[in-house]
Amino acid sequence: MHERRFQAEIERLRSPERIERLEVQRVIGLCLDGGRVQSVLDVGTGSGIFTEGFAEKIATVVGIDANPEMIKVSQGLVPKVNFQEATAESMPFADKSFDLVFLGLVLHETDDVQGALSESRRCAKQRVVVLEWPYKQEEMGPPLEHRLQSGDVVAMAKRVGFKAITIIPLKNLLFYQFLV
Repeated sequence: MHERRFQAEIERLRSPERIERLEVQRVIGLCLDGGRVQSVLDVGTGSGIFTEGFAEKIATVVGIDANPEMIKVSQGLVPKVNFQEATAESMPFADKSFDLVFLGLVLHETDDVQGALSESRRCAKQRVVVLEWPYKQEEMGPPLEHRLQSGDVVAMAKRVGFKAITIIPLKNLLFYQFLV
């Protein structure tokens, strides 16, 4: 059960180099562009880097993570956000609870990728955004065998019923936007 949970040190997760590599502000801008987003669910919140960025711009932000230690850390770092322990495959929210559901570098760690996409779609009113590593061997990020191929992600997104799919290549990552 969630054997690939990321267990790195918080300092490394929040290092300036990593934040720059993840293009946090650009990603948040892309997530909020072109729609009136008033609520965000950050799935697999980790140390709360993206949650913190969303909370600077949006009043209602919730973060979930399967790792209770990450929840404790995130609550300490971003106290104005509601954090809860939950998995991407089983979210404790009603249908269409959030304008935006965001999965930042977590989809490849889920036990059931298609199930996580389906559950994200269920909880989203407008769109789901997935930020993932490209399918290539790199020094940073997970090993190739844990990465997802874009074609597979798109095929699963179509199977769970997303209407429009956009992929934006960033400097180091892939930004997928799925409209509900």
